[in-house]
Amino acid sequence: MSDPRITLYSRPGCHLCDDARLVIERVCADLGEAYAEVSIDGDPALQERFGEEIPVTFVDGRQHDFWRVDEQRLRAALTG
Repeated sequence: MSDPRITLYSRPGCHLCDDARLVIERVCADLGEAYAEVSIDGDPALQERFGEEIPVTFVDGRQHDFWRVDEQRLRAALTG
C-alpha cells in the first residue's frame, strides 16, 4: 500500500479527535485508503502549530479540516 493520503494530528484524551478518527476510519474503509495519526504531545513545534486547532486533518499534504472532519468534504477530496 502506498503512503497514507490522510494525516490526523491529535492528542490523547481529545474527544473531538476521537470523533474525527471515527469519520476518517469509515471513509478510509469505504475507499480503500489509509491514514496516519500523529500525536502533537511531546513535539513542541507541532504543539505550537496546532495546539488550539486539534484535531487537524491533512489530505495529500495540505490542511483540509480542523476541529471537526466533514465526511462529505473528505470523501470529495479523496475521490475528486
